[in-house]
Amino acid sequence: QVQLVESGGGLVQAGGSLRLSCVASGRTFSRYAMGWFRQAPGKEREFVAAISSSGATTYYLASVKGRFTISRDNAKNTVYLQMNSLKSDDTAAYYCAARSTSTAAVTTRLYDYWGQGTQVTISS
Repeated sequence: QVQLVESGGGLVQAGGSLRLSCVASGRTFSRYAMGWFRQAPGKEREFVAAISSSGATTYYLASVKGRFTISRDNAKNTVYLQMNSLKSDDTAAYYCAARSTSTAAVTTRLYDYWGQGTQVTISS
């Protein structure tokens, strides 16, 4: 069992930056691929970014590529999402997820564990 706790959300002006963090419980974090997803009101949860267990492979939603960076520190059981040049369309609840395999994935149903989410609100 893996428990995930996100932090770092908040209210920021368009063009600003935020860094989200997700801390995982357990001693096997380095074996899990990790992902970030988001869900805006009235919309389905969508993939944002994913990273393999080693950190060697990353994937991004097209609309965030070049603005967002996913990274991980296996010694700290933590995955990060650095978000720059934020836009109003980025407003959503952001969720961290873990997959019980080393390979990153972009599909929601392939992830086994989810955090409670952290709200990101971008003001224009």
